[in-house]
Amino acid sequence: MSLVHGTTRGGEAWTPQFIQTLDQKKCIGCGRCFKVCPRNVFTLVERGGDEDDDYDDDDRAMVMAIEDRLDCIGCGACARVCPKNCHSHAAVDEGEIGAALAEV
Repeated sequence: MSLVHGTTRGGEAWTPQFIQTLDQKKCIGCGRCFKVCPRNVFTLVERGGDEDDDYDDDDRAMVMAIEDRLDCIGCGACARVCPKNCHSHAAVDEGEIGAALAEV
């Protein structure tokens, strides 16, 4: 298994942590991750219908969702700005990226 890795400008080894999941139950829909993401990985969607109907038609609950996980560059900016710690990240195997790109 060969993880995706690189080198920082300072010459240090770096293994990026790519977005894996976003917990929509924790998400408050603030949009901070959307604003800081340089690759537009996220999108705003309606919260799923499995919760209480505290919202009327004009005031729908919106949350963030991962639109395209393959666009993530592993910078972690989304996790740093999230007030609810909704994002999970992990190192990715080079073969996994190749297989995912082959599906596209």
